[in-house]
Amino acid sequence: MNGNRWRRVGFGVGGLIALAVLFLAVVMLSNVGLRGVRLDLTQNKLYTLSKGTQQVLGDLKEPVNLYFYFSRDAAAKQSPLMMPYAARVREFLEEVSARAGGKIHLQVIDPQPFSDDEDRAAEFGLQSLRPDGEALYFGLAGTNSTDGRSAIPTFTADREEFMEYDVAKLIQELGTPKKPVIGLLTSIGIQGQFNPQTGQMGEPWPIYTQIQQLFTVRTLTAELDHIDKDVDVLMLIHPKQLAPKTLYAIDQFVMRGGRMLLLVDPNAGADLAGQDPRNPLAAAMANHSSDLQPLLATWGVDYDPTKVIGDLARGLEVRASASTAPTRHIGILGLRHGDMDQKDVVTASLESINLATVGSLAARPGAKTTFEPLLQSSANAEPMPAQRFNALTDPAALRDGFKSTGVRYTIAARITGPVESAYPNGPPGDQKRGEGPPIAHLAKSTTPANIVVIADTDILMDYLWVQTRELLGQRIAQAFANNGDLIANILDNLSGSSALISVRGRASFSRPFERIEALKRQADDRLRAKALELQTELQQTEGKLTELQAKRNDQSSLMLSPEQEAELKRFTAEKARVRKELRETERGLDVDINRLGSRLKVINIAIAPLIVAVAGVVILSLRRSRRRRAVSLSTAADPT
Repeated sequence: MNGNRWRRVGFGVGGLIALAVLFLAVVMLSNVGLRGVRLDLTQNKLYTLSKGTQQVLGDLKEPVNLYFYFSRDAAAKQSPLMMPYAARVREFLEEVSARAGGKIHLQVIDPQPFSDDEDRAAEFGLQSLRPDGEALYFGLAGTNSTDGRSAIPTFTADREEFMEYDVAKLIQELGTPKKPVIGLLTSIGIQGQFNPQTGQMGEPWPIYTQIQQLFTVRTLTAELDHIDKDVDVLMLIHPKQLAPKTLYAIDQFVMRGGRMLLLVDPNAGADLAGQDPRNPLAAAMANHSSDLQPLLATWGVDYDPTKVIGDLARGLEVRASASTAPTRHIGILGLRHGDMDQKDVVTASLESINLATVGSLAARPGAKTTFEPLLQSSANAEPMPAQRFNALTDPAALRDGFKSTGVRYTIAARITGPVESAYPNGPPGDQKRGEGPPIAHLAKSTTPANIVVIADTDILMDYLWVQTRELLGQRIAQAFANNGDLIANILDNLSGSSALISVRGRASFSRPFERIEALKRQADDRLRAKALELQTELQQTEGKLTELQAKRNDQSSLMLSPEQEAELKRFTAEKARVRKELRETERGLDVDINRLGSRLKVINIAIAPLIVAVAGVVILSLRRSRRRRAVSLSTAADPT
């Protein structure tokens, strides 16, 4: 008997050792065989790369080095709430590196104070989030094989939804370091206009200088009959009376998948039509509007070049002269963060945009394209005849007869989707091609269009967004609005690959406890109701005390009458009752939250292991029952 018992013990110990060895073997094999296999169970697939990012990684031709700088110790001391976001960024970068087929080399660096890592972070252009204390770096730098560099100076919470876009854009910049080509076709002189009084060319506008620094700008003429294929984005400003061949060239550029930034205006301040020093009224009577028909209609956009949007809520105060008081000008608008699309990458991080005499855009009924507003007026707005804004001397006169329609008008929009040619039968008329290479006519777009339309050209003018001054012989521009940032963001977004453009804002990483938030909202409603009840009681009691005091013969006496004392006692008791209910409501909130927390703890700590244990018992019982059945069958088959 003892021998059998020790034999069973030996078998048990051996079985445990065999299970341990088997477990280790399975773990080792899974690490090798299942490397790279991931399962994203988050609600919004936060850790799953979008198709656009995957395409950016697949298009890489050369290796890219990424350096993720995060000061862990400094963040734990100074900004502990930053730790979960930093963990998400690191895990996302690890996912990018794992999916890049060896083309992305990621290094996670914790720069210590006064170290070489900290010096290199500063060289990359990363910014410390605590410049007045211990350095706290939370950014990304990258290099390529040709010594190209790019960086995200800091990861900020307000751009959390665009973190994937920013990282994908950085990788694409390092993978394709050539500057995008912007084809500029404009009827207003942002490159600098000839001044007949001085006989010299004027300085280029700050917006043009900014675009030149970021892109390769190629100036196009209004007589073009084709647009070269190497033009990444066509920037068309204030198109007026374009020839049919030019309209057809623009149409076919979009059909081939070319992206476009279009600025039209019902009353352009920089339009020189009618400018004649001998006839001051000529400019007031001239037409300063622009349009792009029939292309806009084909792209699914409605636009009326004869109407300017007046906005009483967004109108800025201006001075008609130095001696007059500021007056609200309902045609010069100052848009704020809430007037911009928070889901589009080009407007999400902007704070203020100033515009003047803007038009409005709308989706054309039955259009196949998608119309997404980027900038909108307030609801206190009205379309007004554009002629009212010509030769205006008193901005206050614009408010005469103003009637708000209650509609928010779209000032800028993104147009995406399939489009058809405005010339389905080919080039208009007997148009002959120039010296450019022959290009086959396209009746439909080969790829979905991506067009941004802004119903204002004054957004580019200096006085609305930038101050320029001379310092040591150099022109220094200082921006006070985000007009330049908006144009740069749009061109930057449109000049990226179609894959990068498709990477839009993702869901936020922050996941609040929805049930707890609901409990807090309910408690806040109850608290607010009780507080209003107490305030009402107080006002009623004060009214009664005042009424009783007025009825007294000796109103100068400081002694309370019996009626006043009774009313005051009643109010004091009622006040104590209401405050008691307020405290009970607050305690009830804590009880509800604690009860919910206890349930979650029971589920996590007790129920889940209990389910596993019950499942184990059930499996063991089934195995024993099968073993007994097998023994019974073998005994019945061999009764000896």
